[in-house]
Amino acid sequence: MTVDPVTLTVIQAGLQQVCDEMDLSFSRAAFSPVIAEANDRSDGIYSATDGALIAQGNAGLPVFVGTMQYSTRTLIQMIKDGMVAPPAPGDIYIVNDPYLGGTHLMDVRFAMPVFRQSKIFCWLSNTGHWPDTGGAVPGGFSASATAVEQEGLRIPPVKLFKQGVLDQEIFSIIKSNIRVAEQRIGDVQAQAAALLVGQDRLALLLDRYGDATVSETIKELNSRARLQMLDALCDIVPGEYPSTAFVDSDGVVNEPLTIALKVTRDDKGLTFDFEGSSPPCQGPMNSVRATTLSSVYLAMRHIFPEVPMNAGAFAPFSVVGIKGTFLDAQYPRPVSGCAAEVSQRIAEAVFVALVPALPDRVTAAPAGTSGNFALGGFDPEKSREYVMYQISGGGYGGNADHDGLANGCSTIGISKAPPIEIMEQAFPVLYHRYALHEDSAGAGEHRGGFGLDYEIELRRGHAKASFVMDHGRFGPKGALGGIDGGVNRVTVVQNGSPYVPAHLSKEQDVPLSSGDRVRVQTPGGGGFGDPLERDPNLVSEDVRLGRYRADTAQDLFGVVIEQATCKPDINATHALRQKMRATPS
Repeated sequence: MTVDPVTLTVIQAGLQQVCDEMDLSFSRAAFSPVIAEANDRSDGIYSATDGALIAQGNAGLPVFVGTMQYSTRTLIQMIKDGMVAPPAPGDIYIVNDPYLGGTHLMDVRFAMPVFRQSKIFCWLSNTGHWPDTGGAVPGGFSASATAVEQEGLRIPPVKLFKQGVLDQEIFSIIKSNIRVAEQRIGDVQAQAAALLVGQDRLALLLDRYGDATVSETIKELNSRARLQMLDALCDIVPGEYPSTAFVDSDGVVNEPLTIALKVTRDDKGLTFDFEGSSPPCQGPMNSVRATTLSSVYLAMRHIFPEVPMNAGAFAPFSVVGIKGTFLDAQYPRPVSGCAAEVSQRIAEAVFVALVPALPDRVTAAPAGTSGNFALGGFDPEKSREYVMYQISGGGYGGNADHDGLANGCSTIGISKAPPIEIMEQAFPVLYHRYALHEDSAGAGEHRGGFGLDYEIELRRGHAKASFVMDHGRFGPKGALGGIDGGVNRVTVVQNGSPYVPAHLSKEQDVPLSSGDRVRVQTPGGGGFGDPLERDPNLVSEDVRLGRYRADTAQDLFGVVIEQATCKPDINATHALRQKMRATPS
């Protein structure tokens, strides 16, 4: 069967629309701000035979593109092997086991088969970040866990909904192992409802065009995406492109972890070889295989956004060399930082490797941290426990065309920080500061974006704060002569005395009392190109807006700012830049 181009395009858009509606339904119905406001979730359609990605929502987190594909494939195989009960119409499986195609325990995946004439046509799956899944630390982001059991409840693939009915016994087990359990029913029902919406919308598409035509279209779209990606890779000169990236520490041993990468371009595509990376670590900065693969995919998605996102687009990529490293975590290694932090270091390593090969496409390194900050305690005014989860943005890297975005979302997704008004309404906190992180953008001809600087106060009661962040030791790398972005900073003020965590941006169970404050300053993006080539007027505008101090601008860009006018002194700037070029640091 040959599908004509118009029908092919219409069905492609229809499949995308199914996923987008699932995303929208999930966020609108969810109770937790991290899903309802921050959109920390994703929905997609997957093959009935091998779980291969067919389509994913545009508003979903890209890091889930590989993990849900891996997870669905694993579920299908476990059903074939008799390890999981076979599905019936209306069944919805739940799983958050990181080693079966997941991320960390807070990312809970649902999967539902779509039946057509008593046969599974495809699977619908989604992932939502639950604010808490138990474990030692409210919010699940343990900075010093040494085993996965300390991070929360690990759920194997089981049917949470059986023929459309919630299994109360399984749900009771889940509720009895997590905090603020009474709030989970809203997120559970929202997550299931999103899949049902997807099933209804997909049925309309199939009824209109026929199952055979849609199936043939999916095959053709996969084939075309593979060819498009291969064509895009032709811009890379065959050869080897090495890079390194570093994780500050694992939260237990205060030493950096190394991601060693060698990207090889040949006639088959790209091979990403991570041999030489650090071995498995004691703390929670291990990455499971599915997340490592997905991190490579999302990095290439950043570089080639025009290639449609399905399994075919990733066929030209091969990932090797991770066995025996912290990028292929095995039970019981802790993994709470794998999706939110290690994944972004992996993507950064890809960017750094490919900047020389694709200077017009690849940016300098972005902030590369989700800024995971969890606060758990008891609110005496509302007489209830709470778990607050705050994510935050940072600066994107500069590129060949323009400056990096300030306070952009994390590399792994398009989730956003919840509005401070919502957070203050839901939790006993008060935001005293929410601004750009001054001086954090890496200098370059095109500078990086600025990070975020926020400060909150605990208004009442007692609480415990936990942080799993990164880039506190090393700033995001600059590219082609650009300067690294500013580092992440965490400061806790207890009884008026400031405290900086030993691991800089990783700590757990920091006690807070009413009036204590937490200040977080996220990283800026790396600069792109020689800072001494930057337009002096752009530098002076950043100084005028308070983004750089005048002395910092002079040191980084060689631009002398007139105090009276806040404009560049062109003659003094020219002389200073000549001197700096003659005596490079």
